[in-house]
Amino acid sequence: MTSVSSTTLDNGIVEVVVDHPPVNALPVAGWFELAEAITAAGRDVATRVVVLRAEGRGFNAGVDIKEFQRDDGFTALIGANRGCYAAFAAVYECPVPVISAVQGFCLGGGIGLVGNSDIIIASDDATFGLPEVDRGALGAATHLSRLVPQHTMRAMVYTSATATADELHAFGSVLRVVPKPELRDAALEVAAQIAAKDPTVIRAAKESLNGIDPMDVHRSYRFEQGFTFELNLSGVADKVRESFGTDGAAGG
Repeated sequence: MTSVSSTTLDNGIVEVVVDHPPVNALPVAGWFELAEAITAAGRDVATRVVVLRAEGRGFNAGVDIKEFQRDDGFTALIGANRGCYAAFAAVYECPVPVISAVQGFCLGGGIGLVGNSDIIIASDDATFGLPEVDRGALGAATHLSRLVPQHTMRAMVYTSATATADELHAFGSVLRVVPKPELRDAALEVAAQIAAKDPTVIRAAKESLNGIDPMDVHRSYRFEQGFTFELNLSGVADKVRESFGTDGAAGG
C-alpha cells in the first residue's frame, strides 16, 4: 500500500501527505517513499514550498516495530535506520522551505521530520515526544533539541514525557497553534506567503540558513543511531520491548 502522496497545488506549493493506518508508523519502504517524495518536490524548479502533513489520528508514530519482530536478523532495523535518516535529511536538504502541519501524536520519527522542518504549524491537540527508551532504542534527540530547550529535551528523553503544541509555541518552535479542522488551511496560508516571494531568493535563503546552522543534524543523528544498533545487537532492546508491551509503533 502506498503510504505517501504528492500533489502540486497553486503557486508552486507541493503538498506531501502521509497516510499509513492505523497510526502512521511507517515501515522501511514508507520512510524511503517519503524521502523520495520530498526530494522530488525540491528537485522541481517550479516548486516554491513544500507542506508535509498526514491523514488520520496523528502525524507520525515513528517506525513499525512489528516489522522488526517479523525479521529474524537485523535487516529491518538497518532499513529503518537508513530510511529515517534519508527522510529526515530530505526535509532538511530540500532546496525550498518545508512546512510541517502536525495533528495528534508526533512521536519518534515524527520528531525527526518536524525538527528538520523550516516551519511547524500544529493543531491544538498535537503532542510531541520521544518514547525511545520505552522501546529499547535511541535517536532523534538531535531533532527534539531543535524544538525544546536542552534540559527539557533531556527530561523528555529520560521519562518519555510529551510536550503540547502550546508548550512548543511558547518555546518558539511552533509558529501557530490552530483548531484541528483549520490545520491544513493554516499551513497552506503560510505556504502561500512564502510562495509569493521571489523563488530564487527563497532558495538562497534556505541554503544560507542551513549553512549557518550551529548543529550538524546529519552527523549528530547518525551518532545517536549507533546506540540503537548496540541495544539491539546486545538483546537489550528486545527485552525492553517485551516488558513494555509495545503496540507496534516506535521511535526513529
